Amino acid sequence: MEYRTEHDSMGEVQVPAEAYWGAQTERSRNNFQIGQGCEPMPAEIIRAFGILKKAAACANHTLRPEKMTEEKYRAICAACDEVIAGELAAHFPLVVWQTGSGTQSNMNANEVIANRGNELLGKKLLHPNDDVNMSQSSNDTFPTAMHIAAVLSVRNGVLPALEALIEEFCRLEAENDGVVKSGRTHLQDATPIKFSQEISGWRSSLEKDKKMLLLAIQELSELALGGTAVGTGLNAPKGFDRTVAAQISALTEVNFRTADNKFHALTSKDELVFAHGALKALAADLWKIANDIRWLASGPRCGLGEIKIPENEPGSSIMPGKVNPTQCEAVTMVAVQVMGNDTAVGLAASQGNFELNVFMPVCAYNFLQSARLLAEVMVSFRKHCVSGIVADRQRMHRNLHESLMLVTALNPYIGYENAAKTAKLAHAENISLREACIRLGFLTPERFDEVFHPEEMV
Repeated sequence: MEYRTEHDSMGEVQVPAEAYWGAQTERSRNNFQIGQGCEPMPAEIIRAFGILKKAAACANHTLRPEKMTEEKYRAICAACDEVIAGELAAHFPLVVWQTGSGTQSNMNANEVIANRGNELLGKKLLHPNDDVNMSQSSNDTFPTAMHIAAVLSVRNGVLPALEALIEEFCRLEAENDGVVKSGRTHLQDATPIKFSQEISGWRSSLEKDKKMLLLAIQELSELALGGTAVGTGLNAPKGFDRTVAAQISALTEVNFRTADNKFHALTSKDELVFAHGALKALAADLWKIANDIRWLASGPRCGLGEIKIPENEPGSSIMPGKVNPTQCEAVTMVAVQVMGNDTAVGLAASQGNFELNVFMPVCAYNFLQSARLLAEVMVSFRKHCVSGIVADRQRMHRNLHESLMLVTALNPYIGYENAAKTAKLAHAENISLREACIRLGFLTPERFDEVFHPEEMV
């Protein structure tokens, strides 16, 4: 491999000749060989850096035209567009496990944009610190990149997948409006419920999760950019924070705004904790729904068997014909991961010592993984499971009429204790509630038939 000599404030460094990164990136690449190849800085963060660096160049061109000249501005924007498009992904080699401020990833972006911009210009005009990083610090750019990435991952990934799943449950709900089945609590028989009502519970849970995520996006839309090193805004021109937030909003079509208190924005990650809490709530609901579906589909002969789900692949290497609820299992595994990530995000956010949080890369990594996994698993779950759910109406009807908890309908006519005696006799002797109630003398056959209508108990 051929190398070129780059330098930074610490001296000279040999960098791969074809790489756009510079000395500081190369130092980090050599000093943090941890998780290489499997845990790089998330692509969402790199794209967010492209967005914020372009917005910063625009703000500087407006507020400091003597320093951010038209020529520099256009070159930075052109390079940033390539970063945003993912065309320079190979030039961002750093891993999550680096400095807790993300400084080296900020410098990675500065160096790549400067060197690519210079290449486009055909001359060395841009400096990574003086030009690409103008009016900024790693301490305000990395938290800004985190918020941009988090908002976009929720808005463009999680929410569309969630909305499509909600729509699928709406269709399933309407399709099963007249189907009555046995309800269940504590994994035991309970009073009847319409299958559509059961589905409505799933659908409503997801709608609540959507509301919480939209609320979380509002908080995440505050940006630290403009606070520079410790929140005071040193070396940033007046109005830079508002101007750059407006530019980021224009680039992303999201209403971002500058944080009112930059000291808070640099050191606290509570907005990410709050937003990840909404992701965890979604994970918890998905887990519950997936569990309900695999319980209802259990069998096919020795389980509940009240619904049929798509048979996507063989379920056993030894048991011919076995098919498993694999999509439900994928959902529950993702939920486990998201809940583990929530612990990591919360612990990382608690480490805001003095004027800066120094656990930002791991916080971003876990948040974005949760958002990515939830979005992808919801698409898979909808396409390969929920869309193919079919109620076994005959099985539901049989289970409903075998449920001893239908005796609850008799409470107003024979009282709770007599109803309990009826259920116990029916269970002990494996007879119907009707036969038990009549044998005990609580109701005549005609009166029982008059008052006992399970389908009307919903």
